[in-house]
Amino acid sequence: MKRITVLVSGRGSNLGALLAAERAGAFDGSVTHVISSRPGAGALDLAREHGVSAEVVDHRAFATREAFDSAIVAAIDRSEPDLVVLAGFMRVLGREAVLRYAGRLINIHPSLLPAYPGLHTHRRALADGAAMHGCTVHFVTPEVDVGPIIAQTALAVRDDDDEASLAARVLELEHRILPAAVGWFCAGRLVIEGSRVHVLGDAASHAARTPGAMR
Repeated sequence: MKRITVLVSGRGSNLGALLAAERAGAFDGSVTHVISSRPGAGALDLAREHGVSAEVVDHRAFATREAFDSAIVAAIDRSEPDLVVLAGFMRVLGREAVLRYAGRLINIHPSLLPAYPGLHTHRRALADGAAMHGCTVHFVTPEVDVGPIIAQTALAVRDDDDEASLAARVLELEHRILPAAVGWFCAGRLVIEGSRVHVLGDAASHAARTPGAMR
């Protein structure tokens, strides 16, 4: 069974989706440790409620990003993970930290990358009049939000959508796609070839990776 460490900064809804999927036996892995960059993050309470060890590496306690990265790396290494998941982790890890976990560090991002990397994705999609929006799970590389894409799913932007409603609908997609991607990793089905990720298995799994969840 794969050991999974989850890095968080906020309320932990994607962590909750992973824990629910684990309880349901959706993947051959276990969330064994949670690390938060913020001491008041709701994800910490969620982890503890589920009996998962949790700790804080407060980014405000470090004078430099390098010092913060060193502390995060030490915390991750202590948890001895097979997979590290960034689930609403609002800090950018430095190059050395990212390369240390190359091929076993994934992120959930609230847009259809390469569109709208970075922050405020829903606001930017609405401002551009985007017809489609969604979310992406990808392997993390030193360049922000450009790593090999594992899976994407999409929805149609509604005429009455505002930033809050669009964010809520995309979050529902995140709660499905992240556990699926974690399951593929745990099953050894993800193969990185250059900038692309291949999911070994049937055609239905391949179809699930593409922007097609119209809601």
